[in-house]
Amino acid sequence: MVATDPLWLPSLNYDEVEIRKMDSAIVMADGTALGSRPGIRAGDPGLAVSLAGTTVNVTGGMATLYRSGQGVYRAQLAATSPGTLSAANATFARVDLVYLRVWDNAVDSGGLSKADTVLLTGTPSASPAIPTPSATVIYIPLATINVPNTGGGGTGAATVSSTIRQTTVAPGGILPVSSSTDIGIAGAYTGQARFNTVRSVPEYWTGSVWRAQGDYVSYTPSWTASTANPTLGNGSLTAKWTRVGGQIHTIGTLILGSTSNGGTGTWSMSLPVANASNSITTFGTCDYAVSFSNDYLGVAQIDSGASAMVFVVKNSSNAQSAGGVSNTAPVAASSSTRLYWSVQYESA
Repeated sequence: MVATDPLWLPSLNYDEVEIRKMDSAIVMADGTALGSRPGIRAGDPGLAVSLAGTTVNVTGGMATLYRSGQGVYRAQLAATSPGTLSAANATFARVDLVYLRVWDNAVDSGGLSKADTVLLTGTPSASPAIPTPSATVIYIPLATINVPNTGGGGTGAATVSSTIRQTTVAPGGILPVSSSTDIGIAGAYTGQARFNTVRSVPEYWTGSVWRAQGDYVSYTPSWTASTANPTLGNGSLTAKWTRVGGQIHTIGTLILGSTSNGGTGTWSMSLPVANASNSITTFGTCDYAVSFSNDYLGVAQIDSGASAMVFVVKNSSNAQSAGGVSNTAPVAASSSTRLYWSVQYESA
């Protein structure tokens, strides 16, 4: 094998390892150099596991398997029956595993070169676990079979779950994920897309977490005033924000404590993302509440291009009486003071 051989050039010879490594280019990466995510093609109904009484059946199908240092194995099988369920335990339930295996004598020294399906019987337990193939090195799981104890119906009530079944897509494809294992796997690159079937939403890898458009993220805004900045003391300031396309929505709550100081002048609260410079003033809603006393309803106001919002509320029943929230308006700030806001605007 020549490590620098590109594929399909005249007069070059390729061994099976070179070709399998080249096949890594057509399968989604797993985050490692030359690595590939194994599985059944997304949307492919093949290799489905079912029960006929106690007989396990697997439909025909194809899949890709991966072994580090060996590349991608492409396998196809006609319909198979990997075996019959063992009798149920009288006391404990168990979980059996059905998987697709590739035998490669050069890798596993098993003396074979083929693919087949395998039924691996689990261990009965009060907390049954999915068994792990011990001698098989190239495989992908297809399904688990939950076998209740005799008191729960024995093998006649065994059920098949395909949650463990792993799918794969071409590089850049949108990968559907449903199992907790798959959902917990970190993305391979920033911007990678997947469809979380549990949440029924598309998600994107930010470089640190999977996130869907519309998911809220916590942030701590800067609470300032026009003359002298406030101090939070033992109060609390919590806020969240989300982005959907160019729209930002932020919500938050300020609760003053006994050691909080409202500073001097009109209050401002910083935005998670600056407002667009579009010559438009944006308004949301706010509520300046004094516990067991009154609610002063108003608007959260964001000027064009601003990086903070101010709050304008009614301060009496007079039609003309409205003003910016401050340490003294609409009433003196105290440990009974609450400020709530919700506003949507265009991001810069």
